[in-house]
Amino acid sequence: MYRSEILEELFRDIFYPRYHTVLEGGAEEPVYLPGEDGTGAPHRIVYSRDYFRSALHEVAHWCVAGRHRRTLEDYGYWYAPDGRDAAQQSLFARVEASPQALEALFCAACGHDFRVSMDNLNGDEAARRLEAAFAEQVYRRARRYLEEGLPARPLAWCQALAVCFNTGWNGGAESLDRVYIFPASVTE
Repeated sequence: MYRSEILEELFRDIFYPRYHTVLEGGAEEPVYLPGEDGTGAPHRIVYSRDYFRSALHEVAHWCVAGRHRRTLEDYGYWYAPDGRDAAQQSLFARVEASPQALEALFCAACGHDFRVSMDNLNGDEAARRLEAAFAEQVYRRARRYLEEGLPARPLAWCQALAVCFNTGWNGGAESLDRVYIFPASVTE
């Protein structure tokens, strides 16, 4: 049911005509590659392997990126690989809160479980302790998106996901609450 190829087709149907952007899997590491002027090559949102959640996450980054950032490889953002210390992880969390909040809403729209990702399996203990606070931050941001109204691109994506996966998503918080899985440290 949750096959990433479905997302690729759906994304193309919804966004290619206006944004000349495609979603494609198969990469070891996700990356955004802007198209080259004059070549006709589309902008490419490349996600990890065939991972459904990776595709949703990368679409979330695209939805957050403004017009200028969508002209830059990986939107011009800083990225430090796995093994970040607490200070680097705190910076990661500031940059990731909005995309992961959108990803949570995308999961809600298609009925797929959502867990935050600290993307730092080999980080130090202080960095790993930030997960519970980050999960709360992402949840609050997702709720704020629902209360204030989603911007056009994420709203269109949520609506398309809801139709495709027949979830009946209506932008209500109850759909977020059904799929959002907090870390054990939050629920204990």
